[in-house]
Amino acid sequence: MLKQIDIKNLTVFPEASLKFSSGLNVIVGENGCGKSHLLKMAYATIAASAAEGKKIGASAPTKSLMQKVYADKLVNVLRPESLGRLARRKQGRERCELRFDFEDSRQDISYSFATSSKSEVLIDSINEGWQPKAPVFFPTRELLTIYPGFVSLYDNHYLEFEESYRDCCILLGAPALKGPREKTVASLLKPLEEAMGGKVVLDNNGRFYLSVPGQGKMEMPLVAEGLRKLAMVARLISTGSLLDKGYLFWDEPETNLNPKLIRLLAEIILHLVQSGIQVFIATHSLFLLRELEVLSLGRKAKKCKSRYFALSPSDNGVNIEQGDRVDELNTLVLLDEELKQSERYMEAE
Repeated sequence: MLKQIDIKNLTVFPEASLKFSSGLNVIVGENGCGKSHLLKMAYATIAASAAEGKKIGASAPTKSLMQKVYADKLVNVLRPESLGRLARRKQGRERCELRFDFEDSRQDISYSFATSSKSEVLIDSINEGWQPKAPVFFPTRELLTIYPGFVSLYDNHYLEFEESYRDCCILLGAPALKGPREKTVASLLKPLEEAMGGKVVLDNNGRFYLSVPGQGKMEMPLVAEGLRKLAMVARLISTGSLLDKGYLFWDEPETNLNPKLIRLLAEIILHLVQSGIQVFIATHSLFLLRELEVLSLGRKAKKCKSRYFALSPSDNGVNIEQGDRVDELNTLVLLDEELKQSERYMEAE
């Protein structure tokens, strides 16, 4: 479990200390406030450690190894022209410092890099152990329609795609789960398949379809984009890929979903939290924010711990406000705009 991140001079953030819940963590804020940067930076750091730890013959982490491993993953996931471009932009030379604290202190890591850095970070404190479980990152767009041949193309040619796309596509191609956990998978899949009107299938040619009872297979590009996002979740649940991971990072999960499907999405997210996955979400949706809070306060989810973060721009960069409940946040821009819209509607009346 990720407990805390300390940041100094990362992109739009001058300085911040984020304390996370072991369950659900929701980040809200205007466009350009760095929500995606936070998710991708945390994902890249955890994924880099997990990937190295799974390699055959992996020994204990060393500074000489990890200073390049962390840098490569940050660049591949956030896609700057060079590592130093991730440091906060201001006149003169600047240094970005990042520290990650985990429940297991052997996984703690802190590193830094300057605006002049090209391909390596400076390890200030090395993690003594590897991340035991890899994270999952869901990008804003769905990936089922670009899946055919994507991983092979990405590995053999230069593509202007974030590496998180490749990572997720690899998980989408895993075989369906069999055995004792099938019942758990089936219970999670049932509401998703009812909403989609069918089951997600992968054929031998590497193409995804929605198998609709009585209608046969429907090509995934013909399925509504909002339903394709649900289909991606369903696929990762059916393979066990999502259930086996320790972390889920999801950027704007509400994109292209109507309120009815957003409610279903909120329920699925909390089911994953209750399964032991630490979830991080960046969202613009007040509806999703409220739905998650309502469900997390309900009887079924009272064991689900939550944490909320509001990002707001200032003259000196982006500030972060945090609390265990939405009503603890004073600078919730989403709510402010909702109230302003209501006022404009009343004036128009």
